Amino acid sequence: MTDPVRLMLVDDQELVRAGFAMVLDSCDDLSVVTQASDGEQALAELDRTPVDVVLMDVRMPRLDGIEATRRAVAGHPGLRVIVLTTFDLDESVTAAIGAGASGFLLKDVKPQDLIEAVRTVYSGDSVVDPVSTRRLLRATAPLLTAPEPAGPDQASAPDAAAALADLTPREREVLGLVGDGLSNAELAAHLVVSEATVKTHIGHLLAKTQSRDRVQLVALAFRAGLVS
Repeated sequence: MTDPVRLMLVDDQELVRAGFAMVLDSCDDLSVVTQASDGEQALAELDRTPVDVVLMDVRMPRLDGIEATRRAVAGHPGLRVIVLTTFDLDESVTAAIGAGASGFLLKDVKPQDLIEAVRTVYSGDSVVDPVSTRRLLRATAPLLTAPEPAGPDQASAPDAAAALADLTPREREVLGLVGDGLSNAELAAHLVVSEATVKTHIGHLLAKTQSRDRVQLVALAFRAGLVS
């Protein structure tokens, strides 16, 4: 039997952590191995506890979730972080992308969507939820049209014009749809192709634009004006 995915929950509200832990520990393939109430405690826990995926709150005392994410990703290659945000924290979306997060979810995410998000991120993909995140991205469009400044341990996001230069018309179309929040299944239906073909397009987009993951593709689509 494959070992379960090792999870860390980081939130300054114990009740929130308890609720997420109950949901995630109900799955045989997921296990919450440690928790932290702020960013500094999270970094200390990562140094002594092997973790695959971190669910990181944004607003916490001592060290916020964005800076904690930046340091965690820089210090632990291969670690995947999902930043948990609320609709009134729009600026956290672009900050999370710049910090190296593999995805972001609204804190009122449905239990099954939370479970699938963790599995998706662990498998190497990124979480761009086609429903709640689409609403969030629409609200943060003005923020996403400007490149995210690079942190000390984070490469800058690719320049929009340069990144699009080598794309085919089909790839530009796919990038725009990704920016609009469509899932692979929705992309396949819209383009009338198989999901395998969609994954091939996504792979080409990541390579050609030198984007870290699907989340950066979303930001790129906004900066390039492919999403209105």
